[in-house]
Amino acid sequence: MRIVAGEAKGRRLRAPAGRETRPTADRVREALFSILGSVEGLRVLDLFAGSGALGIEALSRGAARAVFTDNARPALDALRDNLAALELGP
Repeated sequence: MRIVAGEAKGRRLRAPAGRETRPTADRVREALFSILGSVEGLRVLDLFAGSGALGIEALSRGAARAVFTDNARPALDALRDNLAALELGP
């Protein structure tokens, strides 16, 4: 799993272990952001964030802020690791 476009393009993301979380495929994210157009300066809410791929993709593409939510501990751990690795976290 990787970031499709923007500042972090090509960077890999860690997915949570196990079968509980299924990350959004690169192609699906690419299609979604193609439909949405520019997200530059917008605020993004990534519900059921899992690895955070959607919100991180938005940040990479210039979103001003992303809020992530998930209730699975492995997903939150992966999300925190991904934000730290990309230097996008608090």
